[in-house]
Amino acid sequence: MYIYDGKTWFDFKFFFSKADTLRRFWPYLLAIFAYSLLVAYVEINYLQFSVLEELKHINLLHSILGFVISLLIVFRTNTAYDRWWEGRKVWGELTNTSRNLAIKLAAFLDSDDKDNRNFFKKYIPLYADTLRVHLNEESTRLTLDEKEHPELARETKGKHIPNKVAKLLYMKTSQLNKEGLLTNAELINLNKDLSAFTDICGKCERIKNTPIPYSYSSFIKRFIAIYILTLPIGYVFQLGYNVAPLTAFIAYVLGTLELIAEDIEDPFGSDPNDLPLGKMAENINKHVAEIL
Repeated sequence: MYIYDGKTWFDFKFFFSKADTLRRFWPYLLAIFAYSLLVAYVEINYLQFSVLEELKHINLLHSILGFVISLLIVFRTNTAYDRWWEGRKVWGELTNTSRNLAIKLAAFLDSDDKDNRNFFKKYIPLYADTLRVHLNEESTRLTLDEKEHPELARETKGKHIPNKVAKLLYMKTSQLNKEGLLTNAELINLNKDLSAFTDICGKCERIKNTPIPYSYSSFIKRFIAIYILTLPIGYVFQLGYNVAPLTAFIAYVLGTLELIAEDIEDPFGSDPNDLPLGKMAENINKHVAEIL
């Protein structure tokens, strides 16, 4: 994730970074620019403006469709950002749960009980680290896919490491209770935080393996493509060859918004705009170590 100062204008807004979509989109922009020039050349030199006067109604159609497409893209980006922000809130919840559990254990366990303290010092942060790895696995993304993926059989065979870590934490606290190192009231107090780990994992998996419905995403892409490809046809008799850069710029704006939505709708990847799960897990490790 790129942390920046949003109050400045000239340190990043006019320079390209790894997160800038122009790096990925420029081949399409060149193709659209060339296509628009070709359309302009054919219409100006062969179809003649007098014939194209009959096509002026296309301008009105584009104005109406432009309003519709703007609404669709706003809804698309808002939906994607909601998924990104929910992922951030869930990992914030994981951070707070890890801290709360460590604080309670630090209060409940004797200060001389190094073995048990070291156990929790290791396994509480381990849950965050294993959850990060679990969310980056392709098998997690395809959990609900109706198609078979035999190539992932080895990866998915009986392996849900976050569950195993949560199980170890439960077993350890139960053992401490049986040994008399934790009272029943203290065990009940810890149970809420231990249960929260599995709840957090389920929330993250819901975001990871439930993408935006395919029909909705594909419709927006087709709508944008048709809108862009028909722009030069309707406006060439007004703009001439200037329609090519205008069409390319509009394609850049619409296409970039769609690319940004695609990037942030899965916040648990490794793209520059995704959440820094590694850094978050590292911070949890540091904070738990300080507490215990």
